[in-house]
Amino acid sequence: MKDTAELKAMDSLILDEVEVNPMPLHESKKATLADWEALGEDVRAELIDGEIYYMAPPSRKHQASVSFLHLKIASYLEGKPCKVYPAPFGVYLHNEDGTTDAVEPDISVICDRDKLSTRGCEGAPTWIIEIVSPGNMAHDYVTKLSLYLRHGVKEYWIVNPDRETITVYHLADQDIFPTVYTFRDTIKVHTLADLNIDFTQLDLA
Repeated sequence: MKDTAELKAMDSLILDEVEVNPMPLHESKKATLADWEALGEDVRAELIDGEIYYMAPPSRKHQASVSFLHLKIASYLEGKPCKVYPAPFGVYLHNEDGTTDAVEPDISVICDRDKLSTRGCEGAPTWIIEIVSPGNMAHDYVTKLSLYLRHGVKEYWIVNPDRETITVYHLADQDIFPTVYTFRDTIKVHTLADLNIDFTQLDLA
């Protein structure tokens, strides 16, 4: 885990990057779930607060990170009640006004099986991991953080393969101040007892 000075420097770098890099193109009008569904299965996109965000093809480092984390978590969860799903996997977050946000987290861990449906997960997963794309940092660090906090996701990790950092939020405690780790660290999962992930084992070479 990084010390205070390093964390402040890293936070500044992240904020600078978020401000400099624009979000991917998205629709300007308020879209509905029906609009999003009409795009078809061949189009990867997410619907958040009435806006459609198109998703770029993932990089090799992105996919290597997803594969590493999915294997670690799936192995730990074997024989346990929680389930883990890598993208593409639909998560539908229902709002009080009758609208629905539809996202595809890179990793979703669901411990309430009543939320599982034929199309994906209805409601907030217990734990979500997103892998950052270089030109799309604000989507994970800002847009999705706000969304997941609002809908009751208990734990949220943001993995940045280029900076080799992991930003961890314990949202169940309403804690919006993250802990930042590096790929040299072993991280304890807050929502799953006895699961620790050693990021030194992640090979992105």
